[in-house]
Amino acid sequence: MERRWIVKQMRLLFAVLTLLCGAALTAGELDSPVGYWMTIDDNDGKPRGIVKIEEKEGELVGHIVKVFPRPGEEDNPVCVKCKGEMAGKRAIGMRVLWGMKKDGDEWNGGGVMDPDNGETYKGYLKLQSFGRKLKLRGYVGISLFGRSQIWLRQQNFKETTTK
Repeated sequence: MERRWIVKQMRLLFAVLTLLCGAALTAGELDSPVGYWMTIDDNDGKPRGIVKIEEKEGELVGHIVKVFPRPGEEDNPVCVKCKGEMAGKRAIGMRVLWGMKKDGDEWNGGGVMDPDNGETYKGYLKLQSFGRKLKLRGYVGISLFGRSQIWLRQQNFKETTTK
């Protein structure tokens, strides 16, 4: 009897927290990074873009779908520092995340690309804050030598078809 009461109280607490944090997420959104994510600039803390993460053949892949340009920047800039197949490509549509596979409560084994410097890194993802935040860690060699970003889930983002 006491266990049932505790379970009910935990469910009630979770429901209240969900309402306080914004619109409720579905169970699938709570345990998957699939969706739209706002990236935040490391230097000024302002939104930098929106990345759409999809699952394809059991792996996560992410593409830029929106850019928040700074004054003097194009709406869809060319990646001048990118190398290889990404050299000279426009930001919107650019693949910035690939090959991540679920491993426990993380997704890893893939890579990430930083369009600001054109470098690619090994990486992993982990959901936080009931699926509303995504910790992205990019690194060279071992995870100790890298940096992390927190991306914010965008539930109501509507992708436009203009690039």
